[in-house]
Amino acid sequence: MTTTTTPGAPPVVVEHVTRRFGAVTALDDVSLRVEAGEIVGLLGPNGAGKTTLLSLLSGLRRPDGGTVRLFGGDPRDPASRTWLGTTPQETGLPETLKVREVVDFVAGHYAAPMPRAEVLARFGLEELAERQTGGLSGGQRRRLAVALSLVGRPRLVLLDEPTTGLDVEARHVLWEALRDYHRDGATVIVTSHYLEEIEALAERVVVVGGGRVLADDRIDRVLDLVALRRVTLTLPGEAAAGRSALRGLSGVQDVVDAVPAAAGTRFTLLAADADAAVRALVASGLPFHALEVRGASLEEAFLALTARGATAAATAPVPTPEVSR
Repeated sequence: MTTTTTPGAPPVVVEHVTRRFGAVTALDDVSLRVEAGEIVGLLGPNGAGKTTLLSLLSGLRRPDGGTVRLFGGDPRDPASRTWLGTTPQETGLPETLKVREVVDFVAGHYAAPMPRAEVLARFGLEELAERQTGGLSGGQRRRLAVALSLVGRPRLVLLDEPTTGLDVEARHVLWEALRDYHRDGATVIVTSHYLEEIEALAERVVVVGGGRVLADDRIDRVLDLVALRRVTLTLPGEAAAGRSALRGLSGVQDVVDAVPAAAGTRFTLLAADADAAVRALVASGLPFHALEVRGASLEEAFLALTARGATAAATAPVPTPEVSR
């Protein structure tokens, strides 16, 4: 086992890692490299392998095959985890301790921790300082758990579904705290089911499905990989008739929404080829107006990539696009 980190080594290097749980393969030949100062969003449905990957990086589990390196060392070695901060999906807190006492307790494990006042201020916890953690709401406990991951001023932060249970305002407070900490030079890997959260935080997206990496690139390039476009338009009349007519147009993949509008029905289409779809729309003679075309959202990209990956897995390995740095 490696007992020390390597100066200048990337915070995360995963090479051809496989991890199984009985007959289930949670990770299948996964490779990933994260450089210092990156903020990476890890996306995938339940069971995709995201949490398993984070557990390997934090040294809680070991791979069945391949290698995992944390700052050049073995994650299972405490020396390699010196600069690691992590918040798992489920976090236990001592219910009788006050918030400030928990922060002080965690800070006592580090040589140069973040001052308590700074920790509380970053996450909007000042008014909760004298509250026992057992009396906090689920969202408040979640905010505290994320705050505790930064107490030791880690160079790498692993956050597994960090804003679960938070309301919109609290999520934005946490986002700003993480962006601020990242600006200080930290590396951050975050998983989330809130896809707008990844868009708000991440510079790079890794999409995982079925234990394999389906895409690894900047957010805009992940969207380009999907090549879907969102087309919205209004047609007079009822939704059913318009939906039937639009689904038959060349280039249209699906009609995903139809809502009443002042002059008929407002439709939203997903088009694999927006140019072909618009040409077909014009040729159809349908009396449309208020046409808009834009790129797919990250949610649409995510769904398309995971569906595409599931199909490709039956025939051939899915290539991982080169990451532009």
